[in-house]
Amino acid sequence: MEIAVLALGCFWGPEKKYGQLEGVYRTEVGYCGGNSPNTNYREVCTGTTNHAEAVKLEFDPKVISYEKIIKKFFEFHDPTTLNSQGPDFGTQYRSEIFYLNDKQKKIAQKIINEENVRLSGRVVTKLSELKNYCAAEEYHQKYLEKR
Repeated sequence: MEIAVLALGCFWGPEKKYGQLEGVYRTEVGYCGGNSPNTNYREVCTGTTNHAEAVKLEFDPKVISYEKIIKKFFEFHDPTTLNSQGPDFGTQYRSEIFYLNDKQKKIAQKIINEENVRLSGRVVTKLSELKNYCAAEEYHQKYLEKR
């Protein structure tokens, strides 16, 4: 199993979409890329933590490749809108791929470059090393309610 962490606007929609893909065995919503290893929705909404809403995927690379996951990333949201997706605005709704190793970084950069050509240089997606991911407290509450 491998892990991918992606920010593409509000995390609930992408979590559902990725969770329906064959080969993705676990999803979790959280916050990533911020200044501290722990935060919550209220803090993130202030715009001062530098976290993005993100979805963490556990996937089997024998069933679905990281490249396919990143291609879906560009299908699942608009990578040309800075700090917003649909009705959601703020830095926490930015488009960002968090890589865990050099292999993921190279694959993601290749696909960002391809999408930037396709979209006439308008892609604002950031590519960053995974930093300060924490699960969203709302996720844990949602999980507990399902039990």
